[in-house]
Amino acid sequence: MPATAFDVLIIGSGQAGNPLATALAGAGRRVALIEENLLGGSCINYGCSPTKALLATAERLHQLRTTATVAAPDVPDAAQLRVDLAAAVARKDVIVQAMRDGTRDNLTKEHDNITLFDGHAAFTAPHTLQVALKDGSARDLTAPLIFINTGTRAAIPEVEGLAEAGYLTTTQLLDLKELPEHLLILGGGYIGLEFGQMFRRFGSRVTIVESGPQLLEREDDDVCQGLQEALTAEGIEFVMGARAHRVSRGADGQLILTARTSAGERRLRGTHLLVATGRRPNSDKLGLGFAGIKTDEKGYVLVNNNLQTNVRGVYALGDIHPGPQFTHISYDDYRVVRDALLHGQRRSARQRPLPYCVFTDPPLARIGLNEGQAQEQKIPYRVATMPVRTIGRAQHTSEAQGFWKVMVGDDDRLLGATLLGPEVGEIMAIIEVAMAGRLKYQQLQEMIFAHPTWAEGLNNVFRELERPGK
Repeated sequence: MPATAFDVLIIGSGQAGNPLATALAGAGRRVALIEENLLGGSCINYGCSPTKALLATAERLHQLRTTATVAAPDVPDAAQLRVDLAAAVARKDVIVQAMRDGTRDNLTKEHDNITLFDGHAAFTAPHTLQVALKDGSARDLTAPLIFINTGTRAAIPEVEGLAEAGYLTTTQLLDLKELPEHLLILGGGYIGLEFGQMFRRFGSRVTIVESGPQLLEREDDDVCQGLQEALTAEGIEFVMGARAHRVSRGADGQLILTARTSAGERRLRGTHLLVATGRRPNSDKLGLGFAGIKTDEKGYVLVNNNLQTNVRGVYALGDIHPGPQFTHISYDDYRVVRDALLHGQRRSARQRPLPYCVFTDPPLARIGLNEGQAQEQKIPYRVATMPVRTIGRAQHTSEAQGFWKVMVGDDDRLLGATLLGPEVGEIMAIIEVAMAGRLKYQQLQEMIFAHPTWAEGLNNVFRELERPGK
């Protein structure tokens, strides 16, 4: 049977592939969208949506536990509250299913030019895919434009005994119905930290094992230290500079993680083990060799500034290509390609701001450069740091952990900001808009912000700008 011809083939229903399918279909192009797993990609199914729903449950439980400072003496002891994990997961599942259903309706009911294929796609030639459908049949599809949006999966380190002893990925942990007594987490990146605080607040004992000397390797030392101190205060144990080399299960069913540290070997015991040591691209089963598509040594699909691969007409979007792995960056990949194909407007995918948040409590937000990057790039800067406790809103709410750090260039324009504290994701957005408008810091410093809001801190944070090292 000859290949069925379309104008566009999109492999993967993620946060770049879905809006691109609807945009191109709306422009009259016949689009085939192939999804092997669940519609919506990682964000909806096992990333942002489910984790943030459970984090909200954990935060609410924490607020209830800490009511002692304002509750009447005869109120029951809220400090003993524990999560109903099955109920929390059920709430998460309702949210996720509604988003999945909405995605399917948008793709199939609202756009006649979109054909959805449930199955696995692999290249057989530069512009031809074979789709192994879930009903056991196969279809060959061809198009002049193909977009790879297949995302990533958990990277499992080579540790002796890990597979035999058993471990959890974040996807599996999201569906756990019984609370772990003691959760060991391998990896101190933002995923490990968010899950660590979540399950600590649910009531588990939590130990985070990190191979590096600090958490969040891309952040400045003071930021990592401040976040670690906040999480330690909640009872999370950290084992830093520890390289796991063996996992086993004892006669009592407990997991034993053995790690090498500068102080010698450590043996950590726990009931559950979460592996959060990074991600790997879903490129190994796409038949890229049959199309001649190049990847880097880790398997990420190489692209140019316009997200084009080395094969004409083939693009890679989202986490499958090298670079930051965030939903908002994937969505902007869609906009870069949409504008180029439909509006004749070319914009580099490498020259764009990179805002991001770590949704711990206190949360961490960053936009632009940090000190380490500015020093590495030899960019002159002045820096100011302000404790959150000095902001009026912090005094009203008793949310006083963290600090704001801002960096300014010699032209008085903002180079970047790293914020640790309440609502910093929203404050970061203000700073990002100021950077996009090339405002000088004095314009934020003198701006009228409503009182009492967190944004008022922008009136004060620039007061003590200094050269580094002074």
